[in-house]
Amino acid sequence: MLDALNKLKGKPEETPAAATRAPQPQPARAPAAANPDAADALTSISAGMTVVGKITGDGNVKVFGRIEGELHAAAVTICEGAHVEGEVHASELTIGGNLKGTIHASRVRLNSTAVVEGDIFHQSLAIEENARFVGSSRREEKPAGAATRPAAAPQAAAVGAAVSRPSGLETKPPIAAAG
Repeated sequence: MLDALNKLKGKPEETPAAATRAPQPQPARAPAAANPDAADALTSISAGMTVVGKITGDGNVKVFGRIEGELHAAAVTICEGAHVEGEVHASELTIGGNLKGTIHASRVRLNSTAVVEGDIFHQSLAIEENARFVGSSRREEKPAGAATRPAAAPQAAAVGAAVSRPSGLETKPPIAAAG
């Protein structure tokens, strides 16, 4: 009876084979890297959130919470009250919170509320008054591309901390960060 009603309405007759046919596969979506809007994307790690592991992306990341591990992004902002422990790789990095680890970024800015302990590999480094930085700073031509090579050993003495060396060794004074 349903078939007769469908014929009257002009609908084609449904066969059992057509009713059980599997859906056709759809073409795969382009990966995020091929998406031109990916660089404009913003990821936020909210206060009270802890992420442990490796975070990789092409967009921007704002950290209000805590990250333990590696962070790779185009632009990273570690906000006041946030904590990051590990490695950060970015083209632009702004720190207002706490970071303990190694930084590889083209442009690094330590805001007045920043507390950084570790090594910074950069093209440009700006440190605002009252920011705290203990570690080494080394200018490099392409530090953001350093994600594929192992972290280099610290080259300069800790800034703002006393350093003792065995007597008899030639020592050079620490080099101040130059931007």
